[in-house]
Amino acid sequence: MSPVIDQAVQAQLIASSPRPRPIPAHLRYEPADPFAVHIAFPPAASLDGSEVEWAFARDLLAGGLLSPSGGGDVRVWPCGPDRTVLEFHAPEGVAMIQIDTEELRGFLARSYALVPVGGETGFLDLDGDVEALLRQI
Repeated sequence: MSPVIDQAVQAQLIASSPRPRPIPAHLRYEPADPFAVHIAFPPAASLDGSEVEWAFARDLLAGGLLSPSGGGDVRVWPCGPDRTVLEFHAPEGVAMIQIDTEELRGFLARSYALVPVGGETGFLDLDGDVEALLRQI
């Protein structure tokens, strides 16, 4: 079993109310899915009362710490020197959160220690993925 990075972070939900609302979140990185990071939000943070998880490119998160990144369902950008905004687009609407930039940098540093940038393909199980796809047919 390969190691997994699972880090609790305190996010601030940016809403139309005057003050951001704190919500817990969990960042996760697995070498078995080396190009992606995952962030999960508890049921209390969703419109329908179920846990919500997003997966997006690790490179997108890293790039968003320095300058606006992304153009699809997930966008990331720095918000001053200490905070980073993650914006999630879904058919139901848009959610924006802020996370401490140093927490994100630490999470990324640990992910790079497991799977260095450029070494991701060495962690892919292409044969296993093809077998799984063929079983679904």
